[in-house]
Amino acid sequence: MRVNAYAAPDAGQPLAPMVIERRDVGPNDVLIEIRYAGICHSDIHTVNGDWGPQPFPVVPGHEIVGIVTEVGSEVTRHRVGDRVGVGCMVNSCGECTNCRNGDEQYCLNGSVPTYAGTDRDGTTTQGGYSTHVVVDADFVLSVPESLDLAAAAPLLCAGITTYSPLRRWGAGPGRKVAIVGLGGLGHMGVKIAHALGAEVTVLSQSLKKQEDGLRLGADHYYATSDPSTFEQLAGQFDLIVNTVSAPIDVDAYLSLLAVDGALVNVGAPPEPLSLDVFSLIGGRRSFAGSQIGGIALTQEMLDFCAEHHIASDIELISADQVNTAYERVLASDVRYRFVIDTATLT
Repeated sequence: MRVNAYAAPDAGQPLAPMVIERRDVGPNDVLIEIRYAGICHSDIHTVNGDWGPQPFPVVPGHEIVGIVTEVGSEVTRHRVGDRVGVGCMVNSCGECTNCRNGDEQYCLNGSVPTYAGTDRDGTTTQGGYSTHVVVDADFVLSVPESLDLAAAAPLLCAGITTYSPLRRWGAGPGRKVAIVGLGGLGHMGVKIAHALGAEVTVLSQSLKKQEDGLRLGADHYYATSDPSTFEQLAGQFDLIVNTVSAPIDVDAYLSLLAVDGALVNVGAPPEPLSLDVFSLIGGRRSFAGSQIGGIALTQEMLDFCAEHHIASDIELISADQVNTAYERVLASDVRYRFVIDTATLT
């Protein structure tokens, strides 16, 4: 089927309306009428060519929520009329060790990204800035009824990207957790860490979002531009989740960890990061990375957010505002996630 979309024609070019083809619904496929699509910083990195050559034209968008309008003959998990979501991947081999362990995002044969990837049938995947998408049923999530559909869209990336390391490294009662950056990822990290029962600190460049941070669930808020912050907080945290997509002084943040603490990077800066190994061995500290979560963990996250009344703080926009929204994301002028009303594509 042919559907309306917004696509980047080439690297660094403004997004523009485009008609794209979606494949026919196969036996294990689900056709989703997309209602809302979140804008992620990864979308901008991709279409700007920050992460290498891409198969342009590219329709971005991996924070997708909508309604099932058709299912394949073998689909049992989803039915027409269901509220569903699609995150950062739409396929994997399903056979490697990581896939069998529920870590499809780390598929040893390469998971298939929701856009700018090559699907198992050889076609190029196109994302959620469109009216419809066809996805393998195994990669479609159920969105609980209690979640506002528009505000749930960013959970499919920002939500699981922060939930995954918080769960993996044991955020909870008695644990001190710091979130670096209060943006699209960071504000979700604060909400989820608070709901898990951790003592939460925001580390941001300035104090301009302090009121927001405390409202979202932070217990403390510090400005990293103040050198005394690193002296005052030295050796305090069990876990630091870095959400910013820009270079940081890794050694300075490692100094904030307690013995056996971990600094986990979920932001993806275009430049390599470096560190002094003595920052690690000097306190039995860890520097790690984390990328979204498997399908089962993503469903767990959606259910957790529904139970704790957690959703993203969003600004709803029409499709023709996408390029302006990109500029505002780069200027950190959004609180805290843009979501496209895909009805404006028709």
